[in-house]
Amino acid sequence: MEGDKQKLNLRREVGIIGAVSFIAGTMIGSGIFMSPQYVLSTVGSPGASVVIWACCGLIAMLGGLCYAELGTVIPESGAEYIYMLRTAGKVVAFMFVFSFILVMRPASVTGIALSIAEYVVAPFYEGCTPPPLVVKCVAAGSIIVLAIINCVSVRWATAIQVVSTVAKVLALALIALGGVVMLFQGNTQNFDNSFEGTNLGVSSIGIAFYQGLWSYDGWNTLNFLTEELKHPEVNLPRAILIAISLVTGLYLLVNVSYLTVMTPRELMTSSAVAVTWGNKVLGSWGWIMSVAAALSAFGSLNGTFFSGGRVCFVAAREGHMPDLLAMAHVHRLTPSPALIFTTVVSLLVLIPGDFQSIVNFFSFTAWFFYAITLAGLLYLKIKKPELPRPYRVPIILPILVLIAAIFLVLAPIVDDPQIEYLYVTLFMFSGVLIYIPFIHYKLLPGLLTKLTVVLQLFLEVAPADKNL
Repeated sequence: MEGDKQKLNLRREVGIIGAVSFIAGTMIGSGIFMSPQYVLSTVGSPGASVVIWACCGLIAMLGGLCYAELGTVIPESGAEYIYMLRTAGKVVAFMFVFSFILVMRPASVTGIALSIAEYVVAPFYEGCTPPPLVVKCVAAGSIIVLAIINCVSVRWATAIQVVSTVAKVLALALIALGGVVMLFQGNTQNFDNSFEGTNLGVSSIGIAFYQGLWSYDGWNTLNFLTEELKHPEVNLPRAILIAISLVTGLYLLVNVSYLTVMTPRELMTSSAVAVTWGNKVLGSWGWIMSVAAALSAFGSLNGTFFSGGRVCFVAAREGHMPDLLAMAHVHRLTPSPALIFTTVVSLLVLIPGDFQSIVNFFSFTAWFFYAITLAGLLYLKIKKPELPRPYRVPIILPILVLIAAIFLVLAPIVDDPQIEYLYVTLFMFSGVLIYIPFIHYKLLPGLLTKLTVVLQLFLEVAPADKNL
């Protein structure tokens, strides 16, 4: 460190293969193994459910391409947070990071961890429901294991992502192939009058989209780690196109396969569709699907961790979170304090376990902030056309996705208002009450400084610079 000061940066270690794996691997989680029955039961007919899955893929693709332009105009990690900070201002960005760190990310980490646990313990409790305590302990274990791996090495985390992505793509390809074979054998009876009984209510379509888009969630993963991507101006749009096209194609084939093998009623009553499919098609080898679903959710949890830790890190660097969270390990160069913080909050959310309602409102909160982010892209396109844009999308794309986002936020409230939506909205806006005293007027700095120094020495971390 003598002479000129060395700078500490996160390394650019994620290439195109890693980038595609992060997007596809985070998107293909437990959703496609769990959500199809909810989409079908909400919308009422096999034909309409396949249309919903296709539309969800289209929304994810258009959203991803809009984010690709944002990621090249504002080449910093942190996704929605950093884009809101640069377009909508500090207060809105703080509201997002407050909701993200305390509700959205822990809800998604806990949801995925519990689905891993369900699949892992299921073979040991055949014919009966596993005790909730056992499920929660396994879920907590999986969160802690992945937290340690992500703190130790970016390369290890990326390797897990690549391996689990290959495993889950193979599992989905097996389901898709099995369905195609059955179709050619003439099993098309479930597709006769496939749109009969479609439910066209605004709320039911909105909820069906929530369920479908929960399976596509993760299309924006790469924007959380732009600063760790090699050649982001080329690899960001390319990885988004490859990954989302691959996932949408697989999801459609898998849904057709489910409907070929199972009747709509069987599909709706199944608690884990892939396992039911495996038992019907693979017979005694049906357990493979249980393992594949657990592996799939494990990879998704890893991607969620990797990107979620980055938001804490970027928010702290901008002064919206304690300084400690903006530091990286001096040898391993991973944002370990931010990852540890995410882990602790997720484990706290896991304890009450009544997260089903949180997961329902996760989509509501997420699409509220996606709408603000896309409005920011429109603002940059209209007001600041002179900014360098290595990649650009036609202005109609953000307008279309913005309309979809507004529909997704309003549809369930307008058709079937629930008091919980009011609570979630009040919680999001309560971020302002914390922003004014602690961030704007910087109350409590002395105590925090002492604590930061102690933890900095204990965790062997130092402030990290931007990686532009």
